Amino acid sequence: MSKPLISALAKFVAATAGRNMTKAAYVAVAVGVVTMTLLTVDPTHEAAHHGASALLWACLAYFVFEWLVRLRHMASQQRLELYMLSSSGLVDAIGALAVPVALVLGVESKTAWLLSVLWVLKVIPGIPGLRQLRRVLVLESGPLLSVLVIFLMVVFLASVAEYFLERDVQPQTFGSVPSALWWAVVTLTTTGYGDVVPVTPLGRIVAALVMISGLGVFGLWTGILATGFAAETRRDNFLKTWETVSKVPFFAALGPSAIADVTHMLRTMDLPARTMIIRKGAQGDCMYFIASGEVEVDLPGKKVALGEGAFFGEMALLGNNVRGANVTTVKVSRLLVLDLVDFRVLMARHPDLAETIDAEAKRRALENK
Repeated sequence: MSKPLISALAKFVAATAGRNMTKAAYVAVAVGVVTMTLLTVDPTHEAAHHGASALLWACLAYFVFEWLVRLRHMASQQRLELYMLSSSGLVDAIGALAVPVALVLGVESKTAWLLSVLWVLKVIPGIPGLRQLRRVLVLESGPLLSVLVIFLMVVFLASVAEYFLERDVQPQTFGSVPSALWWAVVTLTTTGYGDVVPVTPLGRIVAALVMISGLGVFGLWTGILATGFAAETRRDNFLKTWETVSKVPFFAALGPSAIADVTHMLRTMDLPARTMIIRKGAQGDCMYFIASGEVEVDLPGKKVALGEGAFFGEMALLGNNVRGANVTTVKVSRLLVLDLVDFRVLMARHPDLAETIDAEAKRRALENK
């Protein structure tokens, strides 16, 4: 392989040395894991052993090359130790070394390639929702651990109770507390395999209480996580909306409190491409901010494209509620909508907003002459 080609490949991988994976890496993970899975089926292993092995070696070569280039990239930035001790660095190292180390230690080839399942760990840093889940788990760690303590208490108390009540009747299944623990976990999680069932009246009463407790415990966990996710989503949406509103010239002169009020009152609208938002001559009662995407304003004699951060329909808030132009989405767009009623509430709360409105109304009136 020529040096220019090696250099180009190195630059390509080094450019993606961050947490996000390339499309090639996703393909390598998918191909490698699917191939490994197929090799566990005996007919497939016998029929396509050599071809499947070649695919696995190609995927492994990609991950080794990617890991080595990232090591070199981080070393050039004097961040090698930080990278090697980070979660992404450890995942890259495991993906590159797990299978070769197993083969060197003499593990059977078919068994060693099972370690390629660890390649799926490389997908984790590229999933935004998992980062949000990590934040929720950290923020809600106290309540979650409290419920975990309750779970463990119920499991242990129930196993001891069933051991006391059932050991003489069912010595094979409830002959010790560790044996009863299996029943307690299965019952509390409401799985109910049916392999271990109390037969005494008091034992069944305890079982009923454990099942009801299981519903409560998992309901608490679900509620805590759902509330945490909702709070994180509101926080992220508020920050994104704040950033969009603060960039709009119409609100540039407002203070933080006014911008916060605007952010709370905005509602989100997701629209597909080629959707008419405003029709000329219609009555207007709101204005729009473009959070993402692009719209086209059809003015007399020309068409104006507006992108992210722009706004339109503001004349409806400035006294002229008759729409003066057609506005259509060019591509998939997310709009933030501020209604006239909410705008008037803002005026009442923030007198300085009235001065901004008057100045903008005069400027727009001069532009439209």
